[in-house]
Amino acid sequence: MIRKILTLFLALILSQNFIFAAAVQNEDKNMTRTDICKKNYKTLFGGEALTPTGDDPEMMAILQKYIFGEVFTVGELDIKTRELITVTSLAVQQTLPQLKAHTNGALNAGATPIELREAIYQLAPFIGFPKTLNALGVLNEVFKERGIQTPLKSTATVKEEERYQKGYEIQNPLYGDEIKQSMEGLPDDMGADVARFLTEVCFGDFYTREGLDVKTRELLFISALVTTGNTTTLKSHIKGSIKAGNSKETVTAAIIQVLPYVGFPNTLAALRTLKEVLNEK
Repeated sequence: MIRKILTLFLALILSQNFIFAAAVQNEDKNMTRTDICKKNYKTLFGGEALTPTGDDPEMMAILQKYIFGEVFTVGELDIKTRELITVTSLAVQQTLPQLKAHTNGALNAGATPIELREAIYQLAPFIGFPKTLNALGVLNEVFKERGIQTPLKSTATVKEEERYQKGYEIQNPLYGDEIKQSMEGLPDDMGADVARFLTEVCFGDFYTREGLDVKTRELLFISALVTTGNTTTLKSHIKGSIKAGNSKETVTAAIIQVLPYVGFPNTLAALRTLKEVLNEK
């Protein structure tokens, strides 16, 4: 009898939770883009969106409703992932005031300081070290303002003599030897040095670090490449991202998430590149 009562009680709780979850989901579907914008903005920045203040409240209203009320609803990306994608794009562009705001937003959305640091660190092979250091300067400024002690703990996992092998173990399943082959034929075989650098630095020094898994790293690189407009490299990384475990829907949503920050030309070119890859498969 007691077991039967407990079973009925548990079923009642589960049914109530299901009803509550369904109600929340239905509430989101019935919300206007203004409502969704205000909800997401408050989560990220702790303030109120769409306030009639500042020198250009009309522009800010268009921006906020478009980004937080519309683009944030496309696909199944969680809000933390959206902010990591946004931080990546802003770091590539070197739009540092906006990077600072969205670094705070990412932390408020649940990203850890180490996740943010790794997202910036891994950009070095793609945008160069000077721009990466600029972005890290902003990141560390935010950390200090929020009382987060720096330097953060080390997440390196590879010994000096292991860099190539450990990097190759990640690179090869995703990309094979395409870079090595494309560098063949340069004078004095210097292309072999470039291919080795890529394996050792991009994959050996960065992809092997803890803090972000390869699947997430690949998704963030999609954001970086959409931002640069480099569709040739993007095509390769779309394939690599899917091999790493990201679905075609996730990759599509990640590309669209960058849209407000880079504009339609780069985003449409990226989506056409995605369609080419999917048609190949």
